[in-house]
This record gives sequence, C-alpha cells and structure tokens, in this order.
Amino acid sequence: MNQASTLQKMMDRADRPTTTPPPRVICITSGKGGVGKTNIVTNLAYALSKRGQRVLVLDADLNLANVDVLLGLTPRYNLHHVLLGEKGLTDILVEGPGGFLILPASSGIMELASLTESQKLYFMGEMETVGDRIDIMLVDTGAGINDNVVYFNLAAQERVIVLTPEPTSLTDAYALIKVLSSRHDVKRFRILVNNADSEKESLAVFRKLSIVADRFLSTISLDYLGYIPYDRNLPKAVRGQRLVCELFPDAAASRMFATLSDQLIAEKPSLKSDGNIKFFWQELLDLS
Repeated sequence: MNQASTLQKMMDRADRPTTTPPPRVICITSGKGGVGKTNIVTNLAYALSKRGQRVLVLDADLNLANVDVLLGLTPRYNLHHVLLGEKGLTDILVEGPGGFLILPASSGIMELASLTESQKLYFMGEMETVGDRIDIMLVDTGAGINDNVVYFNLAAQERVIVLTPEPTSLTDAYALIKVLSSRHDVKRFRILVNNADSEKESLAVFRKLSIVADRFLSTISLDYLGYIPYDRNLPKAVRGQRLVCELFPDAAASRMFATLSDQLIAEKPSLKSDGNIKFFWQELLDLS
C-alpha cells in the first residue's frame, strides 16, 4: 500500500465515535543514547499497525533524527515546511513498513515556541486533520536530560523509559526520572529493558532501578512494561535498513514486540484520558 492510499484510508474513515478512547500519545525516551530506542519505536509501530492500529511516529530526536535512516527513507519535507505554510501536514507524512506513518520533525520542533497565535491555531487545525483519525502516536525523543527531551516528556501523558542491563544506562535512566519527577512533578513511568539475555536479567535491572527510586524518589511509580531480548537478527535487519519484525517475524525480538503491542492494545485507556493528540500539541504550543 502506498502513502497516498494509506492517507486516503485514514481520511475516509468516519469520525471517531464518542465511546471510543481518544488517540494515545506514548513518549519513548531514555537517559542514555545507544539503547536501541528508535528500533523499539519503529518495530513497535510496525507490530501495532499489523494488528489494525493506526499509528503515527513523531521523530523528535532533533540531534540525531534517524527514523528515516533506519528505514531507508528520504523525506522531502518536514515539519518546518508546514510551519512556513508551504505544505499541509498530510503532505509531509511518510509511510513506513506495515502502513504506519512518520511525521518528520527536524528543526521544525524548535520553531513551535516562537509561533504567533494565528500560526499556532493554523498548526492545530492541520493536526486535527490527522489526529482524530489515528489510534496511537509514538514519540521518539532524544536521549538525556536536555530541554528537548524534557519538552516532549512533559507534553505526553504516557512515558516509557528504555534502558539496557549496562550500569551506565541504569544510572542515566534514573537521572532522567529524577529530573522529570523532582523538577516537573511527573509521577508515573513505565520501564522497558532492551537487549536483556532473559526475563530474569530484565527483572533484575528493573528491581535495581526500583530500589534506588524508592529510596530517593518515594512519591513516583515505576511500572515494568517488559523487555526486548538480545537478538542477533536485529543488527542484521538494521544493516539492511529493514525492521526485524518485518524481515524476521519469528525472531525472539519480533515475538516480544508482538506481545508488547498486544499488551498496549488491551489496556484500553480511560475515555476521559487527556493523553491524546490535541492535548499533546496544546502543551507544546502553550495553548492550554
């Protein structure tokens, strides 16, 4: 299915019934670079799409935006062109494998803070053309505790912290959680361990993080989301600019992405949840 047909399919669907939960915005973030965050975002998007979910990926890593590189795509336009009024939002969306859509952000994200009121309203109108017709938006943030990473984590209502069994990854994940909780009053985090040899190792990593958090950040909640096992097929897929779920659907990592996607779909967030697309962009644009 090409990009035009996917977009048309989204646009042609009837308006979302009032009994349907609003689109979810899930921020996938990390305290340390190199933990496989973009691989997790894209493979999870693929697995969700194959299960009938309408998924939009926001590539919000401004320093190393590489969703397109990972997938071998070359977007002609990005968010900057929308903010200039040169393109509509649907003009810049790029289709990924499995039918999920990618919103290339590039430097356009930094321009959001300096928009005039009329420009902000225009952009919100553009977002509504797509936002009401997707089920989940996955936000691929940068790593660390810089302003950009914090910016997106505060706007989203669901946050998944990715870390690996490496001690430095655990330390940096704690640093990010500490900044978001102590300076910005964020209380709930979901933890996903990548490249674990087994679930036993993954749970051990989670327990270490929980012990430190309970001791020094007693008011927060850490929820174990799961783990992605170390899988030799994953680097093979990366070298071919393909997704492991697409190229090796029976691989251990692919099966776990399928499990995680089923888990997310089954959660059925509250109808009153404010973690939706419109709320997310209102927060970024300071329109709330």
